[in-house]
Amino acid sequence: MSIIHYPFTAVELGFAVSLACSLLLVVTTRWHGQFSLDAIHGVQKFHVTPTPRIGGAAVALGLWLSLGALPAEQYKLLLPVLVSAMPAFIFGLAEDVTRRVSVRARLLATMASGICCWGLTGVTLLHIGIAPLDALLGWLPASVLFTAFAVGGVANAINIIDGFNGLASGTVFIGMATLGLIAQNAGDPDLAQLCFVVCAVTAGFFVVNFPFGKLFLGDGGAYLLGFLLAWMAVMLVYRNPQVSPWAALLACGYPVFETVFTIVRRAWGRRHPGHPDSAHLHSLVKTVIAAHYFRALPTALRNAAVSPISWVVALVPAWMAVRFAAEPDFLLQCVLASFSLYLSMYACLASARRARLRNAEDPAQLPAIVLGEADTSLLQRGL
Repeated sequence: MSIIHYPFTAVELGFAVSLACSLLLVVTTRWHGQFSLDAIHGVQKFHVTPTPRIGGAAVALGLWLSLGALPAEQYKLLLPVLVSAMPAFIFGLAEDVTRRVSVRARLLATMASGICCWGLTGVTLLHIGIAPLDALLGWLPASVLFTAFAVGGVANAINIIDGFNGLASGTVFIGMATLGLIAQNAGDPDLAQLCFVVCAVTAGFFVVNFPFGKLFLGDGGAYLLGFLLAWMAVMLVYRNPQVSPWAALLACGYPVFETVFTIVRRAWGRRHPGHPDSAHLHSLVKTVIAAHYFRALPTALRNAAVSPISWVVALVPAWMAVRFAAEPDFLLQCVLASFSLYLSMYACLASARRARLRNAEDPAQLPAIVLGEADTSLLQRGL
């Protein structure tokens, strides 16, 4: 039975609360807009209307209220995770409101959430399928720190891809559904149900965010959902030893690939890894595909067209994870193949953008509304 006797399930309640709260945040913008509106100027800004970026509050409320409709075992499983997620969420939300919380502080907060969750649950990554590292993970302090680092990395990865309507929330939905299906197939219905509850809460926000972008997830929402995605992946492997850690990685594949490549790309260009730019995969999809082939659409829909194209990069590894969850040797090949797909897509789009920049007849006249300020700046310098 549920902790509180609601006449509906946690999935239904989570979706309804998240949706209602998201709509409420939109219609009350004039009251909180001076704190919550996201500016339209910046390297990674493609929207043209100031938009509230505190959608994470709706997600958090949906998650907390859905707790009461969960059966006792699932309640006990999710409660410590939500409590532990609060540092990641609060630091992210503080950045949404103040714009003064550094990337380092937010990353450390998500890692602190991971350590807190270990303290409350005792769950860590005990193996990943690489012998030398597995031996190190046998030492508890190393296991805890590695788990916290991995969880913080995935949470930050969701924030990195949060660039267009529906992109981050849709990717989290894909990842959570993947983990839920794997858990269900592995005989762990309690964990599967929790994954589906998070999917429902994410979907409630998604309806308001995609395609018209009336409300943004913000750093608070991105870090919260990213932490939950990462920790559900850790719990899946911990509770079900037959499930390969590579399957959990593939469920988070797209944002992880984006983050790893972004760090390498910025290091190669001798730039700070936390410095924003417009060279992410989703930015290239916008400038090369959406801005060119969907230019007749309104700006909001043109921006939204980026997400379904990018979701393909998340769906391919997700399908592999569900299909081959208990085959670690083959899954490692799937990880390499999925990363190769990401790199190939990135290389093709980057090459097309460079060609378009070189062939521009009047670079100074290309509007920032289509290419983004960073690309316009490159064009004006003749790059």
